[in-house]
Amino acid sequence: MTPSHRHLLQIEGMHPPQIEAMLDLAESYVLLNRSGKTQRDLLRGRTLINLFFEDSTRTRTSFELAGKRLGADVINMSVSTSSVNKGETLLDTAATLNAMMCDLLVVRHDQSGAPNLLAQKVDASVINAGDGTHEHPTQALLDALTIRRRKGRLQGLIVAICGDVLHSRVARSNIHLLSAMGAIVRVIGPTTLIPAECARLGVDVFHDMNKGIAGADVVMMLRLQRERMVGGLVPSAREYFRFYGLDFEKLAHAKRDVIVMHPGPMNRGVEIDSAVADDPVRSVIKEQVEMGVAVRMAVLDILSRESRRNV
Repeated sequence: MTPSHRHLLQIEGMHPPQIEAMLDLAESYVLLNRSGKTQRDLLRGRTLINLFFEDSTRTRTSFELAGKRLGADVINMSVSTSSVNKGETLLDTAATLNAMMCDLLVVRHDQSGAPNLLAQKVDASVINAGDGTHEHPTQALLDALTIRRRKGRLQGLIVAICGDVLHSRVARSNIHLLSAMGAIVRVIGPTTLIPAECARLGVDVFHDMNKGIAGADVVMMLRLQRERMVGGLVPSAREYFRFYGLDFEKLAHAKRDVIVMHPGPMNRGVEIDSAVADDPVRSVIKEQVEMGVAVRMAVLDILSRESRRNV
């Protein structure tokens, strides 16, 4: 959040009490959603705009559900990246959104920093739904909630984040959140897909999958983002799976009660074997989707309250 708490742009810089408060509120929304009840008066009369310059059915739908369950008027705006002239057109978009009297703005953009720029120019509270290779804060929050519900805590857990860390905003947000909450974070992948900044972030780096997940409480697989890659950063899909794809043979090196995560969409047979992804005991991938709605309800709730204080 920014110092004014009006926006949620990144996890970096957030303090443990802020994170705990969001997770605790999200927990209450999990229970509310499972009961079949809603709080449709909370955001009644408020407008939520989902402004997506990149496609993401899962994240957009999750925010849409969250907004509607809280009673907001929800508008989905999909913008072709080919029509975006980066900063200049983004400022025109900001002026349009201000004219619409939008209250909450969810932004997904292929350029790092775009939500931050909009937050400086619009009157609405801005939520970063993923910007370039920078961050994806609500994904990290829903991952943390999923882990906490299964493990009872975050502190002291060994969390192995495996795969295309270089291009992953999910990895960056999770590293910041899990480190702040006292977890032991490892990143695993080929040298070409591990950014140099990982050492500065205080995580342990592994290039051997078996060693990296040894004794892990949580194994978080990442999507191989070929659309962001320039040049041959990885060999064939078959070779990648051989060394860095998660199957039961590799997973045997983790703790017996390990849980397996993936932010989706999954490339089955590339980063993860279908048998592992669908394992009813270890896989919490479907649970992550459920937690996503609850976390986004909590975020909308908190930011709407903060914006009322600033009126």
